[in-house]
Amino acid sequence: MGLQRILLQGCDASILLDSTLANPSEKENLANGQSLRGFEVIDEAKAELEFNCPGTVSCADILAFAARDSVLELGGINYQVPAGRRDGKVSIKDEPTQNLPSPNSTVEQLQQMFATKGLNLQEMVALSGAHSIGRVTRCSVFSHRLHTFNATHVQDPSMDLKFAGEMKNNCPSTTSGGEDEVKVPLDGFTPSRLDNRYYRNLENGRGLLSSDQALMDSPLTAKMVRRFAKYGRVWMPEFVNAMTRMGSIEVLTGSQGEIRRNCRFVNL
Repeated sequence: MGLQRILLQGCDASILLDSTLANPSEKENLANGQSLRGFEVIDEAKAELEFNCPGTVSCADILAFAARDSVLELGGINYQVPAGRRDGKVSIKDEPTQNLPSPNSTVEQLQQMFATKGLNLQEMVALSGAHSIGRVTRCSVFSHRLHTFNATHVQDPSMDLKFAGEMKNNCPSTTSGGEDEVKVPLDGFTPSRLDNRYYRNLENGRGLLSSDQALMDSPLTAKMVRRFAKYGRVWMPEFVNAMTRMGSIEVLTGSQGEIRRNCRFVNL
């Protein structure tokens, strides 16, 4: 949730805003609608904080703290998170379409997109390790790699054959490539553990998304992938550094924005 919003306008919690009749929010965009979950957890945390310390902790800070706590819970990785962010007042439905990386992005496209937010290539590769957890919920995200890859290859030749067979069990034909719902983990080995298994999967041709496997196939990033795959203790501090930097992108402070009373709505 946090990464997607930051690649749009910064760490301002605008992804949490609900739509209004006059302004459909980012939640309505197809890129977000079927992938973002856990809003109720943020709502509960905000309600508790408003009861005890009204008008003190922003929704943007809550998101940053929730990301930190999730990293600790799932990966045993602990890091400090600065506070003081304020919440944005704008959420635009169409922004994700132009600003979020697609599952078919090339390394060059990813590099450019992250660079616009001040993140370098190594930070992008380190952050990609977050795909050690999570899942894909639509066949259309990856089924083209199994059935209609290009004019030369029906199936993506970068995919491990056994892995491709496993994925075909989830999306067995081109007709399953629409909005058919699936629950395919991005990392089938340790799907509930944040670790460097993601990079080892890429080494073995088991990256589910084209944009993930591209990190192993590109000379720009392959060496980094191999390094993180071999040394989890090297990847962890790189991931923490990139997460910390990402949480400081284009934040609102001082009199900018507001501290929402309810994360779903701007203050009246």
